[in-house]
Amino acid sequence: MEVLVNNELYAVQQGTTIAALLQFIQITTHKGIAVAINNQVIPKASWADKPLNNADNVTIIRATQGG
Repeated sequence: MEVLVNNELYAVQQGTTIAALLQFIQITTHKGIAVAINNQVIPKASWADKPLNNADNVTIIRATQGG
């Protein structure tokens, strides 16, 4: 199945969770990260259990410091 992650298309297996997707795209730290699927923010506590669906639009946002 295919999902769109920050405007890039990825082929992933059926049942892939958010946590598995982050590992697949080599995001190793979850600190300062927010994930939304189809414009709905998913709580970090649900990442290991929330499976992706075909054609989901995933947005990953990283907090940055600045001033």
